[in-house]
Amino acid sequence: MSRIFSGVQPTGNLHLGNYLGAIRNFVRLQDDYECIYCAVDMHAITVWQEPEQLRKNIREVAAAYLASGVDPKKSIIFAQSNVHAHAELAWIFNCVARIGWLNRMTQFKEKAGKNRENASLGLYAYPSLMAADILVYKATHVPVGEDQKQHLELTRDIAQKFNNDFGTELFPMVEPLIFGEATRVMSLRDGTKKMSKSDPSDYSRITLTDGKDEVAKKLKKARTDADPLPEEVKGLEDRPEAANLVGIYAALADMSKEDVLKEYAGSQFSVFKPALTELAMEKFGPIGDEMKRLMADPGYVDEVLKDGAERAAAIANPIIREVKETVGFLVS
Repeated sequence: MSRIFSGVQPTGNLHLGNYLGAIRNFVRLQDDYECIYCAVDMHAITVWQEPEQLRKNIREVAAAYLASGVDPKKSIIFAQSNVHAHAELAWIFNCVARIGWLNRMTQFKEKAGKNRENASLGLYAYPSLMAADILVYKATHVPVGEDQKQHLELTRDIAQKFNNDFGTELFPMVEPLIFGEATRVMSLRDGTKKMSKSDPSDYSRITLTDGKDEVAKKLKKARTDADPLPEEVKGLEDRPEAANLVGIYAALADMSKEDVLKEYAGSQFSVFKPALTELAMEKFGPIGDEMKRLMADPGYVDEVLKDGAERAAAIANPIIREVKETVGFLVS
């Protein structure tokens, strides 16, 4: 069976974009793939995290997986830092990856902004850790959003260079899995910006712990325009807020944008928003309730993470040993 690896950063306020772009797909994959999902806490500390809040956020990611339907018996759920092989392979990959490759990573430029000289080395080198996360399990597929495709290409470059340098076929060429509608969910307040947990406005995002009332309030205040919905998707061009809400509806309803527009063409947002709100409350209400229940029971969540780390390490440890032997380290 092919093996999936993916993870979500535990930086708090998991939102609709995290669910539609990643977590919902994790649930759908677990019947057809061997799935390994983690809270990538080592990636989180590339920028400052308050320690107690970080621990809470790691549990929140695990709770989000569980509340959304990831089965901890079918899939492996763990915290990245609890499997040492991630860090070990990341260092080896730091010595394989080229500075020129990392200089081309657009996400570093976006995250570091004008303060590049003050950014952490970890933030600069984290695509190498991402490659290690995937390849320490010899994963064959990674579900990614459009904004992560460049990092997956780097993972393939690192795997290929390692294999070529050492005359081996140790690492597979990982393939991306990109899913249908709303793989990139935008802000409810500005359709040109990605939905983000760091946006200062709570009304820019729907979080996984929002109750039905909060979901309804945020969608009611979501920015739109004055025109009715068009008959065809091309009619959404230059209408970012309208396109975003149609994309969200399509993803939640498992429909194409074309089919959504067939149903609502000519409708004003006074009609479409209530329909979207009802759908979002139906899909999100149970997840939020279950997340709150799980967050109130950290002991259970910690047991899931502990069991997952042991199972993940059982896969990763023989692979990192094979890597060390290939590189020329003395392996005891």
